[in-house]
Amino acid sequence: MNYKVVNKNNVKYIEFASEVWKLSSEQDVVDCISICMENDVYTIMFHSNVLSEDFFNLKTRIAGMALQKFINYHVKVAVIIENEEKLNDRFKEMIMESNKGNNFRTFKDTAEAESWISKL
Repeated sequence: MNYKVVNKNNVKYIEFASEVWKLSSEQDVVDCISICMENDVYTIMFHSNVLSEDFFNLKTRIAGMALQKFINYHVKVAVIIENEEKLNDRFKEMIMESNKGNNFRTFKDTAEAESWISKL
């Protein structure tokens, strides 16, 4: 699992950006939460290449389970999705709904995500 703790303008978050590791199971979500606890940082930034194809397929229930676990453990999540056209309609609906809250949001680039994170 490739991650780094980013400290930008006195705001910390954990960034996952890996070409090899993919978030694809409940254990992966638990591991991400454990990393937050170990570092005392409860904000995560995922790049879409870190999320498995199953994450984007709502039938697998991985995305829903992940969101619920992150909410339960008070972990805020920003996801960078540069090309939303590739996403299916059901996942886009979920994104629109989750973007209304302050727990899980999607952004087109890192700068937008960091702006949101800095206001948490």
